[in-house]
Amino acid sequence: MSTTDGWRRPRRVPDARAQSPRTPIDPAKIGRSSVRRRARGMTHREAFQALADAELEAHLDRRHEEAADHSDRRAAELAEWRRIAEFLVRVGGPYDPDEDAVVQEELAAEAAAAEAREAEQRAAARVAARADQLQALRERGTLEQTEPREGDEAARDELTRRAGSYVQLDIDAWLARAPAAHRGHYTDPAAREAAAGLLHPPVLAHAALLAALTQLVPGTDVDQLPFVARLAAADAEAVGDLAAFLTRALTAGSPA
Repeated sequence: MSTTDGWRRPRRVPDARAQSPRTPIDPAKIGRSSVRRRARGMTHREAFQALADAELEAHLDRRHEEAADHSDRRAAELAEWRRIAEFLVRVGGPYDPDEDAVVQEELAAEAAAAEAREAEQRAAARVAARADQLQALRERGTLEQTEPREGDEAARDELTRRAGSYVQLDIDAWLARAPAAHRGHYTDPAAREAAAGLLHPPVLAHAALLAALTQLVPGTDVDQLPFVARLAAADAEAVGDLAAFLTRALTAGSPA
């Protein structure tokens, strides 16, 4: 009897960074590109003849069921032949895609979209690398000595995603103390203000209560208030309400 009965090898979760997004196939785009290549150098008469040939071919293909799989591409090809033929009537020939404003606008839009995708991928790679770094720091026990950086909110979310949405209290506590104590990039008031839309609600409530308590008792270090993390984890909404109440009292000059 095997000694491994009942033991399962842990399922390996693919690294999201290794899975680059695939660009979906667009039959209509392929059809337009094909027509433009074939139309290069044509006169308007030749383009109208090509349109007539394409229409005839499409009519014949409708009798075959397999042609339905190419209906989007066929429709796009017919529309492009028609557009090019009418374009050449207006401007004369021969046809040159490099001089076609519609084509150039499409190419510019595609280039901009590709650049945006690349920027998004670079940003995701930076977040993943920072998440790796934070994970290594916590494993070495040096996370508390680490200054937070811009984008750590996203790194926190990435670590939570990797953990299957399990909340990692040490990461949350470290991140909550940063805006409360104005550490790292949170020394900038704009960064602290932006954190309201970036931090997870329990982390935000934790940070808000820490900030209120340190104002209530001047000289208190946020590291001396570990109980706030437990309160925030238990009921973030109540902690947020308490922080707001204390902040209002302090602003009004009440002894609270």
